[in-house]
Amino acid sequence: MPPSYAAVLRTRYACRTFGAALLGRLSYGMVSLSLVLAVKETTRSYAVAGTVMALFGLTSVLLSPARAGLIDRHGPRRALLPMAAAHALLLTGLAFATWRPGASGILLGALAVPAGACTPPLGPVMRTLWSDLVPDRRLLQRAYSLDTVAEELLFVTGPLLVGLLVHVAAPSLGLAASATLISTGSLALVSSPAVRGRAGRKKAPAEPSPAVERAFGPQPAPVRRRLLPGGPGLRQAIAVSAAAGMCLGAFDLLVIGFADAHDAPEAVAWVLAALSGGSAIGGLAYGAVPWRASPRLRLAFLAAAMGLTLAASGLSPHPYVLVAWAALGGLFVAPALTTAYLIADECAGPATRTTAGAWVNTAYNAGSAAATAATGLLVGRLPLAACFALVAAPVALSAVTARRRSRRPAAVPCGCE
Repeated sequence: MPPSYAAVLRTRYACRTFGAALLGRLSYGMVSLSLVLAVKETTRSYAVAGTVMALFGLTSVLLSPARAGLIDRHGPRRALLPMAAAHALLLTGLAFATWRPGASGILLGALAVPAGACTPPLGPVMRTLWSDLVPDRRLLQRAYSLDTVAEELLFVTGPLLVGLLVHVAAPSLGLAASATLISTGSLALVSSPAVRGRAGRKKAPAEPSPAVERAFGPQPAPVRRRLLPGGPGLRQAIAVSAAAGMCLGAFDLLVIGFADAHDAPEAVAWVLAALSGGSAIGGLAYGAVPWRASPRLRLAFLAAAMGLTLAASGLSPHPYVLVAWAALGGLFVAPALTTAYLIADECAGPATRTTAGAWVNTAYNAGSAAATAATGLLVGRLPLAACFALVAAPVALSAVTARRRSRRPAAVPCGCE
């Protein structure tokens, strides 16, 4: 089958499975804003709203690899449905608790922590299913690019839907809608024939792979257990993903500061839209190119280009020049994440694919959250141009990590170096 996006979607069961995953993942784009608005509405406190959201986000991000490990070990049908049911039930509880004014912040926090802990990893599961549905690596690159772009568009669409719901009803309705989406999408996903034959895999062996032994020599047992499932290649993908999350998480806040400094608050929406639009265009174009360079070299180039472009955007003399720079920098965002996921898939065995993809996703989200908090302390203390350069430095420097070759005499697949 000639490699194209149409060929990806024509793959047997692809549309049904991908559509179900996107339906459930739309909840991710809605739940954060819905939770903040609902808690603020009922408690009349930004501090409580921020604390509850932080509890929800931290448990969701930090426990993502553990939840993905359950999927790898027991299969989506046995592990995903209980997670989705618990998550939807807890979101419904938060919706009821925030429906009327005066809810206790302690109660809301007590519901938010397990709700975040049970967030079903639909993104990593779908990427694992793409590897099963599309064994051709050329088609898999297009499938991952399509998946990354679609997920980014969901995070643009979700807040817009929350805005419409808030306009006609209480913010807690957004939580109820998120619960409905995650439960419906998860149920539709596990009922797909693509999932039906995917039972739990045997637990990955504790011994390192021969490639790791050749690269680093015999490993003592405690070190073996601490190795990530993909070894050095996965660690490189995680490093770039975390740095990209730091850069983009801080960029949103810096754009607001830049717009305030130029007395042009309306430019914020245009800059962020340009970043998302550029990412979508870059992701689709990247997936359509039959690359000859190894994923390792592509990841190095994309990380360096993203960092340098977004660092230069801080020198913009006017907000609408920043729009152009943001669009240019966005061209490298989706391709970099797609490449990181491809490397994770190549480096992980069949028993750890979901976990490997979850580590890349966790690194991005954790980097974004940490950088947003740190950037809030920098704005106002340093010139904005220096802030832009400082937050873009990690992703530019991560290119060195992506290019580094492991110390081994024998060749392994290109993404696992």
